[in-house]
Formats: sequence, structure tokens, C-alpha cells
Amino acid sequence: MSTPDLLRQTRQYYDGRLAEHGPTARGVDWNSEESQQLRFRELTRLIDGEHASVLDYGCGYGALRAYLRDQGHRGRYTGFDISERMIEAARASVSDPAAHFETARNALASADYTLASGIFNVKQGATDEAWQRYVIETISDLAALSTRGFAFNALSRYSDVDRRRPDLYYADPLDLFDHCKRHISRFVSLLHDTPLYEFTVLVRLSSTT
Repeated sequence: MSTPDLLRQTRQYYDGRLAEHGPTARGVDWNSEESQQLRFRELTRLIDGEHASVLDYGCGYGALRAYLRDQGHRGRYTGFDISERMIEAARASVSDPAAHFETARNALASADYTLASGIFNVKQGATDEAWQRYVIETISDLAALSTRGFAFNALSRYSDVDRRRPDLYYADPLDLFDHCKRHISRFVSLLHDTPLYEFTVLVRLSSTT
């Protein structure tokens, strides 16, 4: 399955979740707002400086923007999502002159930090091999869009086997850490110590970020 096909099925999936649950945590396929906030906390450990620019890659309805504001962030925020319906929901719910939203990848400018929450989880009918290629391609894109660093999360292969779903992708955290360390930056952190069945990778593009 090609990357455009993967993105097409992903867009359809999240459009369906939004139609069913509205602009809520469940509308972007999280179990609760509490777990969504915990993911945001882990990802934003990367950010240094309240005026740093942030690109939210796979922004959904823009919930990360509200979290950042609550944490004192005042920098430029750009939300990007392949779902036009998600972007419409984000524009309707986020009233902030420092925030704007895009659906076109070629419209994105680089940011100090790029954050991606949940974009690697739902593979649906794709094979693990095809989805893994997509994950690696996307990590390269996160790096290309970032000047100081990027962060992403993923479901963990350390999850209990009997609790896994066949439509979800469970990544090997050590493989992705190794990929980022060998091919992108010397400064990589792997966080795998929350109650969630997932992990977070923080990549700093220099030792001073």
C-alpha cells in the first residue's frame, strides 16, 4: 500500500471519529481527555522557551494549542492535519491570533519544534511493513520541518500481546530510538514510564535546545 493510500484511509478513519464524537478527545481516538493531556505533557518536555514556535503535526481539532497556552506558551503555533474536517473544527474552536491551521504539507513553514501525537497508531488494514515505512518517512519529515527539535509518540511493542488490536500499530521503541540516534541527531530521549501503553521520543537537533 502506497503512502497516499495510507493517508487516504487515515483521513477517512478520523473523519468518521470526528463525525461520531465531535471535537473531543474521543473524536481523535483517545480514551479520555486525561490521557490526551498526559501525552501532551510528555511531548512538550522538549520545548524550551515560551516564545518558541510550534508545529502540531496531526493537530486534530487543535487541543494541543489550549494545553500550550495553559502552560504559558506564547509563541507561534501552526496546526497541520490531512483531514479538512479536523482543520475546520480546529479553526472553529481555537480563537488565537498566534495560531493558524493548514491541510497542505507544502504550505508549512519550519518551526522551532514539531510535535506529533497519535499519528502512528491506526494502521487499519495496512501491513506492519508498509506502516513502518510510513513511520520512518514521517519521522524524516518531522526532522525536516524542525529547527530545534521534534517529538512523537507511538503505541509500544511492550504492550500486552493479548490486549493488542489488529488495526493498531505497535512500534518497537528501541528501533525508533536507534533510527533517530543513528540518522538524525546525537541528542535523543526515550520516555517509556507512564501508565499508557506507549512511549515518547524527543529529538533535539543540537545540544543547546
